[in-house]
Amino acid sequence: MHEMSLAESVLQIIEDASRTQQFRRVRTVVLEIGALAAVEPEAMRFAFDAVVRGTLADGALLELIEIPGQGRCTACGMRVALQEQYGLCPECGSPRIEIVAGKQMRVKDLVVE
Repeated sequence: MHEMSLAESVLQIIEDASRTQQFRRVRTVVLEIGALAAVEPEAMRFAFDAVVRGTLADGALLELIEIPGQGRCTACGMRVALQEQYGLCPECGSPRIEIVAGKQMRVKDLVVE
């Protein structure tokens, strides 16, 4: 389950931000996760709750915002919505779709004290 290592990375980001911005408690963490990032939302919630136990983010609400997948066909240039990483261009049928959005994950916002 790679969600555990992702949750550990999120905690590291929170702790780094705490040192520079001098807050002592996190109430809400807002994550943007791409639809193509292969992150299972419930596994991420479970991992986050386990990783932050006993830290400044213990008990924090985790809000997940899904970013839709989007690609660009390198054959015809059409931009297409993607539900999976591999597929055919609906315009020209080419399998050469370059992913331009939906694989990322980032901490969008923190609600802190």
